[in-house]
Amino acid sequence: MYEFEIQNMTCGHCAGTVEKAIKAADPAASASIDLTAKSAKVETRVDPATIKAAIENAGYPSSFRQI
Repeated sequence: MYEFEIQNMTCGHCAGTVEKAIKAADPAASASIDLTAKSAKVETRVDPATIKAAIENAGYPSSFRQI
């Protein structure tokens, strides 16, 4: 599991956009978005750099760490 810190995520629409980006990169991923903490916990078998790129392509700078 990975935790992504996501910048510029300010509303429910943003959270939905991030979740869609994660699912586009890995349809089998399990994602829990925390708008208040501006983070997402993602269970994925895809390289986390791929998930990060998808989030950033959606317009949200991000970083990740394994948890």
